[in-house]
Amino acid sequence: MPEEFTFKTIAHVHSLFSDKFGIPRQSGLAELPAKIVFEPEYRVKEAVRGLEDYSHIWILWQFSKAVREDWSPTVRPPRLGGNTRVGVFSTRSPFRPNPIGLSSVKLDRIDLETPDGPVLYISGADILDGTPVYDIKPYLAYTDAHPDAVGGFSQKKTGTLEVHIPDDIISVVPENLREGLVQLLSQDPRPAYQNDPERVYKMDIAGFNISFSVQDNSLVVSKINETDRN
Repeated sequence: MPEEFTFKTIAHVHSLFSDKFGIPRQSGLAELPAKIVFEPEYRVKEAVRGLEDYSHIWILWQFSKAVREDWSPTVRPPRLGGNTRVGVFSTRSPFRPNPIGLSSVKLDRIDLETPDGPVLYISGADILDGTPVYDIKPYLAYTDAHPDAVGGFSQKKTGTLEVHIPDDIISVVPENLREGLVQLLSQDPRPAYQNDPERVYKMDIAGFNISFSVQDNSLVVSKINETDRN
């Protein structure tokens, strides 16, 4: 069997995340919308026949901003403060021998009639805008879900922040995005090794630049400006 295989990009994810900073550490943590648009060769309605019967799907995708020729057997997860090294295969770090990501997301609907359809509308993705997709598979709850699973170091810090956004500041954000934005911020987008209450962080999402600071268990948004995503 060949030792190397070239994957074909079958689609791209179009999400609200234009920058890596602020992307949820895992899928399902923030119910923000995204969509999957197939490449012309794979825009075939029959290819998604029956997929509408599933509530969730798996996406196999490329860490397109982490492609490199070399690799390291250990990485420093931000979850552990950025100083402790663990084996790359015990993490979901993008810096892997093959820069492949795996995410389970909610399948909200499928649009078969749009000119570039079928288009899959999803939510809960932890994927950068424009990311190449290699494969899509249905999520099977009876075998893919393991309620008794142990999560290793990823479960050591599971607390969430209280998010405070003044009404006059959040008013510029469409109502359908506000809850997802709060969910995202509550996960604490900061690197785990940074804990400066005076520091103002800035995050781009959904065409907005969000300024916030964190003190103790409270995240306060001080400004939201519209940006040009084009």
